[in-house]
Amino acid sequence: MNNPTQIIGLTGGIGSGKSTVAKIFECHGIPIYKADDHAKDLYTTDLVMKEQVIQEFGEKVYKEGQLDRAYLASVVFANAERLQALNAIVHPAVARHFQHWLGAQRAPCIIREAAILFESGSYKDCDAVITVNASEELRIERSIARDTSTRQQIEDRISKQWTDDQRQAKADFIITNNLGDLLIPQVNQIIEKITG
Repeated sequence: MNNPTQIIGLTGGIGSGKSTVAKIFECHGIPIYKADDHAKDLYTTDLVMKEQVIQEFGEKVYKEGQLDRAYLASVVFANAERLQALNAIVHPAVARHFQHWLGAQRAPCIIREAAILFESGSYKDCDAVITVNASEELRIERSIARDTSTRQQIEDRISKQWTDDQRQAKADFIITNNLGDLLIPQVNQIIEKITG
């Protein structure tokens, strides 16, 4: 199997702008594995995972074969143990899917984008990790603007994730994405170091 020589982790808290950063890497021809997007798909496409979710959270977690995200979020974000139980189902499924995807790649490096790269332990499989930082207030504003979540819901999610300081302490590269920060030069600098 001709796997990429480097797996670069890309993470950041909710609303930090890691998806925007991922798009810049993609413009350079670097394949992106969007763990959070694939996880959402796996709730319906991975039958083993789907069955485990139903066993853990009950039949009403799915409506007409589709995951009831609002219901599941209301259960897990209010209870740390329930969130841990969900993560114990989702993380192994995403890891299996990632390995399958990785086997099909032929690029010299890939980006593995995940909101909870550190929390899930996935960073251990990465050759280097980039974290995207932004002020908490800006992250909250961005998150509210992009979906229907309330400020309280966003703050609850932030409280369940690592802080920027925790991520920075373990990351190899830091991208700052506050108002006025230029992302492209920061990404280009990292690409030079990774590929240089």
